[in-house]
Amino acid sequence: QVQLQESGPGLVKPSQTLSLTCTVSGGSITTSYYAWSWIRQPPGKGLEWMGVIAYDGSTYYSPSLKSRTSISRDTSKNQFSLQLSSVTPEDTAVYYCAEPGVGGYWGQGTQVTVSS
Repeated sequence: QVQLQESGPGLVKPSQTLSLTCTVSGGSITTSYYAWSWIRQPPGKGLEWMGVIAYDGSTYYSPSLKSRTSISRDTSKNQFSLQLSSVTPEDTAVYYCAEPGVGGYWGQGTQVTVSS
């Protein structure tokens, strides 16, 4: 059974870079056709897709976040990571890592608050 677990700081200061890691167990992030996403949900709002890294390492980002977002992976650790730069309080959200397509796998989510 594939499981995803987010990890990273729960509090980030404005203008800093938010960094989160998703550890995948029970399956490989290089399995063909899987695409591993970061998705967030600000308080009182809906889910927002941020970007994806596919099984072959290719990446795609939401146009609205592209200038501030980077997704990378470490295949030796079966992890993929999110970096969001120049954060503001509007980036406060629950952040999820997921493979919502082929596998339908989601992490439990992690709260990140941007505040000084």
